[in-house]
Amino acid sequence: MVDLVASQRSAAATPAPPAHEPADLEPYRRELTGYCYRMLGSAFEAEDAVQETMVRAWRGLDRFEGRASLRSWLYRIATNVCLDMVDGRQRRARPMDLGPSSTVAAATLVEQPEATWLEPIPDSWVLPTDGDPAELVVARETVRLAFVAALQHLPPRQRAVLILREVLRWQASEVADLLESTVASVNSALQRARSTLAAIGAADTDTLQPLDGEQRVLLARYVDAFERYDLDALTALLHEDATQSMPPYDLWLRGQAEIRGWLAGPGAGCRGSRLVPVVANGSPAFGQYRPSPGGGHEPWSLQVIEITAGRIVAMNAFLDTPRLFPLFGLPPRLDA
Repeated sequence: MVDLVASQRSAAATPAPPAHEPADLEPYRRELTGYCYRMLGSAFEAEDAVQETMVRAWRGLDRFEGRASLRSWLYRIATNVCLDMVDGRQRRARPMDLGPSSTVAAATLVEQPEATWLEPIPDSWVLPTDGDPAELVVARETVRLAFVAALQHLPPRQRAVLILREVLRWQASEVADLLESTVASVNSALQRARSTLAAIGAADTDTLQPLDGEQRVLLARYVDAFERYDLDALTALLHEDATQSMPPYDLWLRGQAEIRGWLAGPGAGCRGSRLVPVVANGSPAFGQYRPSPGGGHEPWSLQVIEITAGRIVAMNAFLDTPRLFPLFGLPPRLDA
């Protein structure tokens, strides 16, 4: 009897194994990266935020009581991490958000710090690889550069509310619980966020549609015209109000004539470039390599192309290739 009692006491003193293991967290990494990217506007900051989320979750697994789902608990941690990261910080932006367009004649290249700019992100980091096709369409649309840039205009908590409610389709009660708020407060924040986005008027650009024959033809014509540096053919693909930007420079241009003038003049060093296709922000993108004096081609920009109704409406050239090309798995140079 004494041995039985001692055995029961020993069993009672042994803590129950955790309901979840650290490996249970990994399946959520991709969707959390998408959430943090929409919140922060930077692929690198999103990666840092998700890693911090995972670390906090790993450390707290033994205290996770299961009163909410594991997914909800992770989103609560990720939201707090993101809110801490953006606290008091200037929003990330596109050149078009910071001032009026320039002309080629008046163009000056003024470089701004990295933290100024909205950054592109590979689709493979943020988009689901399977599941409901309708959800994939929403995921693509809500990582577009224009949409993520518009989100940065919102106060951080409104940003979180809009993403959770409109993108991830959480119930207002779930969001209220996550933010330790009320349903009324969440609904009010959502209405204010919607009004702000409506006032901004974010462009409704087309996402990449690999099976769309017309889009494939347009992109093939773009690559051909750019690599041949046929400015007549290239200009013919642009919308009349198309824009061109080149972060980290705050210069941006609007209109076919100005873009053509830039490519024929200050941008003429792009002649002879080669383009390697990738996908960024749900949009077609290319690693651009310019001719190298020593032979072959060297990295110059990550181009993210925005399309509307069969025309190119934006050419976004991100010039921070030492950081961006490894992110997209692009080679450090192309041999001759």
